[in-house]
This record gives sequence, structure tokens and C-alpha cells, in this order.
Amino acid sequence: MRNLGTAAEETMAPMNELDRFRAVWDMEAGLTTKLLAALPTDQYDFRPDPGGRSLGEMAWHLSEIEGYVSHGITQGAVTFQEPPPNMQRPREVRLLAPGYRRVHEEAVARLADLTEAQLDRELPFTDRRLPIRDILWGPMLLHLIHHRGQLSLLCRLAGGTPPGIYGPNREEMAAMPERMRTAKV
Repeated sequence: MRNLGTAAEETMAPMNELDRFRAVWDMEAGLTTKLLAALPTDQYDFRPDPGGRSLGEMAWHLSEIEGYVSHGITQGAVTFQEPPPNMQRPREVRLLAPGYRRVHEEAVARLADLTEAQLDRELPFTDRRLPIRDILWGPMLLHLIHHRGQLSLLCRLAGGTPPGIYGPNREEMAAMPERMRTAKV
């Protein structure tokens, strides 16, 4: 028996791994931008743990992940020794979301010529060698998602309202019954 799927699935060509990565990366970049735009603007230096990153430092680390990793891939080694161009950290919360978007777009452009055939190529990554595919999915994308979760908590602790990422936040959840009651079906 044939699995029909959706109309969109039937008209789309199958995605290779690189196309799938780019689609997921783009979706995650939108969610990251949404969180960065929601950070409390007067809490850049908020730091609940004296040994941890401030809200502003953690927020910019999301940009650093994409900038350093994409730059390293194009240079043939991900070492974190030399910063890529244009990686100066903004010192105001209001500049973090547009700064991230810029760094993300630069990272996308850097990796635009990457091919499916290159994904198995191993590069030096800190103290070991990893295939480019593993660097993209792990140290870049999943690492970003991990720190974005930490930033969501910092946002809440700093008095902000982090947006729902993979589901509603508590404010969005509380508003659901009213929205459902008034929704026109």
C-alpha cells in the first residue's frame, strides 16, 4: 500500500542531507532570532552565576557558534583560535538579534558552496578530526540549540518572557483556552 503523505510532500523532490540540514538550520535561526528579540533590553549584564556568562554574553555566543564553525569549515580546520570577520560582540541587547541575523546570513553564504559529497570529509576540530556532516549537526546546530535553551532560562530569570520554541511558553499556554474558545472553525 502506498503512503500518500501530503500534497506538498508528493510534489517536492526528496531532500538530500545537506538540503535537510539547511532547512532545519534556517528554521532554528528563526527561532533563535525570536528569542533574541524577546530579551529584556536592560539586562545585558544579568549574571545569576558569577562564574557563568551574562545574558548578553550567552546571547552572542549563539552567533559565535555559527560564525566560528562556518569559518573553520571554509578554512579547512575548526580551531576557535582566530575569530572570523565581523564577530565583535554588541554591547546592547537591542543589537543582539540583528547581529545574530547578520552572522547567520554570513555563515549561510560561507557554506553555500558546500556539497553533499564533501560531508564525509574530515577536518581538524579542536583536538580531533570529524566529518563535516558531524560538525554541522553537532558542534554547530545542536550546540546552538543547547545554549539557546540556557538563554531562554536566563531571559526568564532576568524578568523577560522567552517565547515558546517547540511549544508554547506558560503565557502562551494560559492564553490558549481563550483563543480556542473564540476561534472560528
